[in-house]
Amino acid sequence: MKKYLAIALALVMIFTVVACGREEAERFRLALVTDYGTIDDGSFNQGSWEGLVAYAEAHDISHRYYQPAEVSDAAYVEAIELAIEGGAELIVTPGFLFAAAVYEAQTLFPDIKFVLIDAQPNLGPGTDSFIASNTVAVLYAEEQSGFLAGYAAVMDGHRELGFIGGIPVPAVVFFGTGFVEGAELAASELGLDAGEISIRYAYAGTFSPSPDVQAMAASWYNDGVEVIFAAAGGAGFSVMAAAEAAGGLVIGVDIDQSGANPTVITSALKGLQASVYSVIEDFMNDRFPGGQAKIFNAALDGVGLPMNTSRFSNFTQAQYDVIFARLAAGQIRLSTVTGAEAHLGLNLSLVDLIPIG
Repeated sequence: MKKYLAIALALVMIFTVVACGREEAERFRLALVTDYGTIDDGSFNQGSWEGLVAYAEAHDISHRYYQPAEVSDAAYVEAIELAIEGGAELIVTPGFLFAAAVYEAQTLFPDIKFVLIDAQPNLGPGTDSFIASNTVAVLYAEEQSGFLAGYAAVMDGHRELGFIGGIPVPAVVFFGTGFVEGAELAASELGLDAGEISIRYAYAGTFSPSPDVQAMAASWYNDGVEVIFAAAGGAGFSVMAAAEAAGGLVIGVDIDQSGANPTVITSALKGLQASVYSVIEDFMNDRFPGGQAKIFNAALDGVGLPMNTSRFSNFTQAQYDVIFARLAAGQIRLSTVTGAEAHLGLNLSLVDLIPIG
């Protein structure tokens, strides 16, 4: 009996070792590396991860995410290396903070595919971008998303608007100019007189929550501004705090921010989940668009407003569908001029634009 027990125990130990070995050897073909946030940050990490998971689970592909030890280019590259050691064939890096890390990694690991969200690989502001053949830069038509937000705000009945951008990088500039152009078209379609729509326009100089941003937004609300489009990252939460105190309204940015604060009436979206899903699908079907920047616009479901959670009083789904279809069909041309003063070059006849600062 003891002999049989010993044999049985030995077999159990062998199977346990084999099982552990299999677990340790498990390879994850698809990976995502988070930036300074978490996988459920309600922003770029979460939206990108949801797109990766949606494809992976639909096609039974192994996947996982890696969180860097700190916010630095070195830590990002180290996390990328861990993903590669874990078997990653394609790595999604969400956000402009990965620009330098991917610039380095795409050369160090030419056999690995990289998906850089909302940026192009470069070594910092003012340096040239370089997208290697194993990398695709996923960008968005922010001017279209901002346009939809401005159009909807005016169609919903608002006349005193505001735009607070973070730092005037191209994406933020496009959000702002599109917002103004959307308000201009809505004013024209409604037959409003020149000056009936006013837009205060400013850059906060930061993407982080700030008492100064909250104070600026509060002063605007106190002066009669009804709704502020906050394309300012974390600084948008300062605008929300001011709106809550003053009874004002906010338009969120990038993702659906309706759950962040009850003052948010809609959000100018970037289609993170859809775009990540699309690029992974191309990769798995040997169509990886390496070496290029792929711009996701209305035609590719890369931008929009979350109508199912928006808190409009008058703007309807039918109105949204019509204006979105026009954008997707290329019937509406918007400015894509960059620079902090780009809004001053817009061809306005109805909107009273009030630059601040």
